[in-house]
Amino acid sequence: MKLFPRFAVLLAIICLHAFPSTAQQSSEAIRLNQVGFYPNAAKTAVIVTDAAEAFEVKDAKSGKAVLKGKLGPARISQHSGKHTRLADFTAVRKPGSYIVEIPGLGKSAAFRISSRVHREVAEASLKGFYYQRASIELPEKYAGRWARPAGHPDEKVLIHASAVSEGRPENSVISSTRGWYDAGDYNKYIVNSGITMGTLLSLYEDYPLYFEDFNINIPESNNGVPDLLDEIAWNLRWMLTMQDPADGGVYHKLTNPRFDGMVMPDAAKNPRYVVQKGTAATLDLVAVMAQATRVFKNFDNKFPGLADSCRTAAVKGWQWAEKHPSVMYNQDEMNKQFDPDVVTGAYGDRSVKDEWIWAAAEMFALTGKSSYLEKAELDLGQPFVLPTWSQVKALGYYTLLRPHYDVVAEPKVMDAIKQNLIAYADGLLTDLEKQPYNTVMGKTAQDYAWGSSSVAANQGVALLYAYRLTKDQKYVQAALGNLDYLLGRNATGYCFLTGFGAKRVMHPHHRPSIADGIVDPVPGLLSGGPNPGQQDKCAGYPNKFADESFVDHDCSYASNEIAINWNAPFVYLAAVLEATLK
Repeated sequence: MKLFPRFAVLLAIICLHAFPSTAQQSSEAIRLNQVGFYPNAAKTAVIVTDAAEAFEVKDAKSGKAVLKGKLGPARISQHSGKHTRLADFTAVRKPGSYIVEIPGLGKSAAFRISSRVHREVAEASLKGFYYQRASIELPEKYAGRWARPAGHPDEKVLIHASAVSEGRPENSVISSTRGWYDAGDYNKYIVNSGITMGTLLSLYEDYPLYFEDFNINIPESNNGVPDLLDEIAWNLRWMLTMQDPADGGVYHKLTNPRFDGMVMPDAAKNPRYVVQKGTAATLDLVAVMAQATRVFKNFDNKFPGLADSCRTAAVKGWQWAEKHPSVMYNQDEMNKQFDPDVVTGAYGDRSVKDEWIWAAAEMFALTGKSSYLEKAELDLGQPFVLPTWSQVKALGYYTLLRPHYDVVAEPKVMDAIKQNLIAYADGLLTDLEKQPYNTVMGKTAQDYAWGSSSVAANQGVALLYAYRLTKDQKYVQAALGNLDYLLGRNATGYCFLTGFGAKRVMHPHHRPSIADGIVDPVPGLLSGGPNPGQQDKCAGYPNKFADESFVDHDCSYASNEIAINWNAPFVYLAAVLEATLK
């Protein structure tokens, strides 16, 4: 097949990481970032043993030792009780390919030292969103081996009985095309799209210049718009269709009544519905549309009218939410009242206080009207909490902290947000030198929630915001440690991004990866990571230890599914570290 040169290089690099020649000889006891390291940044491997004393770093081709050192003192895992020791080879700076060897124990897989060592990782994780596109064919020119026919055109979506409104009776038909498949399933959820889009739009707002040459070979590449924004636009246009034009309310999700089977998108033919409007979905859309207005107004010649449509949607959504300030989506209660029953991902919420904060912050940044902030209780006296789909206030705080707006909140608001964020970041760094994998990720068992990989990524994002506020390199290095965690320096030994690493995820709970007949999964997707809840009851979990509760099997939706809201902070973390470090 004929490929664009840059895409050919990217696929070659993915294959290099997917099939390293040293993988079969590598020691399971040596845990490190399986992609590589920056010349001038920290470089650490973790050895799961207390028996060894020394290590060597060798040139992967010649076998010549370039550094010999002593392992650090033993550390004890608070989760498993296992002992680890650190090999610090930060002194190795020369670009090249290397291995770490522990005499008597074995060798690591090969890794690179390079000034742009995570560029391909950042590109692939953004390209992961392209592979999640609904309503469009993915041709070989852009998708390579993972080409597939279009699925779910969503041109004839039914109004569920729970979503009836004036002019839209039950089973009437609307068009709601485009968007991204949410996770391993084929449904599209506004709430989870909200945090995903907020994270990606924030990435562009924070580092716009970095994405001018960030080409991931999608159909829109080279159109004068950064590929990051082209990909965002695919989902943005779908989100606009989920707002009832009559009143401004937003449907909670577009879904089958039940999950599709393990089939390719084009083989999934079940009826699809939009279901009940809710305050969380509406406020999430308000926030995204306000932020998108700010971003896309600079590309009005490429997206005529899009920014204006987003602004209109944001205003109408806010007005609906003011009239319906706490309409909760309760799927079980909905199913008692309306047919057909819907049993796909609920994304229900108990409080919309955080959605009000996020939406208010975005509307304030868009309009400069303090009345929006006055509508929300900003929770300034509460500790900083990482963003999740059900807790999005941090996205609003990030926006208020963003320095390049003409609109600035009151000093007491700004100071409180800064203090909370710095206090959170400093808390992550406390006792870092005692952690078994030398990462802020995993200090407590609570880090290993469903989608723990996104906890690691979002911790990294918060640390990078702390760096922007303080210019203190300790936050960057800690963020880099969490990327190291995601790419292999963890208690499982897996690199959690598909397509990369010597010990890589091969069997994610992801329908196209299961059904396409291709050995390798769709690349650039972040696996959920350890989850001691083990809710899927999948066989193969090694144990109940929080940091090891992972199984690379497609039955494991609790530890090995993928999701757009997990990929987004990974893209942010990898891309910003690339923009910051060399």
